[in-house]
Amino acid sequence: MTLGIVMLVHTAFDRAEQMIRHWADAGCPVVVHVDRHVAQETHDAFVTAVADLADVSFSRRYRGEWGMWGLIAASQAASRQLLDRYPQIQHVYLASGACLPLRPVNELKTYLAARPDTDFIESVTTGDVQWTVGGLDRERFTLRFPFSWKRQRRLFDGYVRLQRLLRVRRRIPPGITPHLGSQWWCLTRQTLTAILNDPRRAAFDTYFRQVWIPDECYYQTLARLHTRRLESRSLTLAKFDFQGKPHIFYDDHAELLARSGCFVARKIWPQADALFHRFPSGSQADLEPHTGTIDRIFAQAVDRRTSGRRGLYMQSRFPFMERENGFTAAPYTVLQGFDAIIPDLTSWVTAQTGVVAHGHLFATDKAHFAGGAAVYRGGLSDNAHLRDYNPKMFLTNLVWNGRDRHQCFQFGPADNQAIKWMLARDAHASVWVVTGGWAVSLFCSGKPASAVRSEAARLQQVESRFISALQSPDARSRRHIMTLAEFLGSPVDVLQAIVDDMAGHRATALAQAPVMVNLDGFAVFLQDLKNQGMHPYLAGDFAPVGKVKSLQSQPRKAYVMGKK
Repeated sequence: MTLGIVMLVHTAFDRAEQMIRHWADAGCPVVVHVDRHVAQETHDAFVTAVADLADVSFSRRYRGEWGMWGLIAASQAASRQLLDRYPQIQHVYLASGACLPLRPVNELKTYLAARPDTDFIESVTTGDVQWTVGGLDRERFTLRFPFSWKRQRRLFDGYVRLQRLLRVRRRIPPGITPHLGSQWWCLTRQTLTAILNDPRRAAFDTYFRQVWIPDECYYQTLARLHTRRLESRSLTLAKFDFQGKPHIFYDDHAELLARSGCFVARKIWPQADALFHRFPSGSQADLEPHTGTIDRIFAQAVDRRTSGRRGLYMQSRFPFMERENGFTAAPYTVLQGFDAIIPDLTSWVTAQTGVVAHGHLFATDKAHFAGGAAVYRGGLSDNAHLRDYNPKMFLTNLVWNGRDRHQCFQFGPADNQAIKWMLARDAHASVWVVTGGWAVSLFCSGKPASAVRSEAARLQQVESRFISALQSPDARSRRHIMTLAEFLGSPVDVLQAIVDDMAGHRATALAQAPVMVNLDGFAVFLQDLKNQGMHPYLAGDFAPVGKVKSLQSQPRKAYVMGKK
């Protein structure tokens, strides 16, 4: 009889009885503490249920409220009772009614017998721990916390603010350095006895009584004073989420628990019948407790829960869209100004790259889906009113539902501009802009410059704001901005770059240049706009007379590599 169990129970008494019998059948004396919140009738029935077990006893009851001193008082009373009644015990293991032994108890006894002087308790300084939640790490030792964080939250927060305002600082008892760690420990008889019999225990207890969450620091701190050899880890697998709440293990966690090598796990769902049937599993005598694999899996789970998948929003994170893990799920391309110069742009892009090329998805009349579809994947309607109810989510859903293929769509100053900042900040967006493309549309309308001057001024102003968004310091999209004059100077090179960007390794040299609108007289049209008092500076510099260069395939420059 070398191992004794202190068990804290407050609910699921049928499972707690099952665990008590498991420990007792393996020859471990058990002292049980039942929370004082539990009704007396329930307590008495529980005591009667295990009355046939000779080495099972019950300790004085305390109110075990989370974050309060009662949990320490309960473990102190139960530990004292266990040590006094069973002098042959060498290790004391703190467990709960929600714990489940994963390996045979004899393996745990053998493991501890090989390490008779070792205390297993997670114990790290506040500067080294990363899991404190709520903004209180060092302050939990220098302020007072007489109020319950759960039941008296306003008093708790108000008293903390008052102490900060008055610059109140408690004096940490001399000779100790505060440490933190999991409350589930396994201590040697010598260390636990030294903690309970310490001549300064009254002073320590008075101090820790008003420390926040003392069950995470009391034994973790005092064990450092008395231990002969301490391993800063727990033999109990207990995982916590990003809010500091314990993870609950269910039936589908069976393989995960088996790989951990830990002797005990908590917190187990009371209805996880498959876990209680499977564990403790067969002999794993040579397996050292190691939670590295589980830690990585839980880290990934926390990352998925807090950040989510790129471009997929859950309702709890929806209000914080700007802080999401990426706006969209996959890369996509936005072309602005090109369709005014190349009328059949969508068909040409599809033929060259194989991507899904939409028209103007944010046009005022409707969303122009590829192929003229009225409904796109995911039930997205081309109705402009439905789209404009939340344009950002419209684009997010479109990319998410079509993430198996590269999406491309047209955009322009005549479209709904509600997504301009999304296009600027989305790292998945590749935005190609020919500034002044709207001038080509106005030129092709056949109307004189005097009739379109005000519309030209409006479109240029809208496009200027979009360019400013793309060039803002917090823009993350890939931006390629050129004036109309610059594009017409080397159109084939620009189009080849667009094809390369969309098609990636599948891109090939342009087999055929697209047909461009006839721009004869366009320079004169721009001069007429200037004469009307509207300066189309976004279009770039055009000679006032002469023809605009036609869009034809031009031989690419040769690069000659010579020997040194």
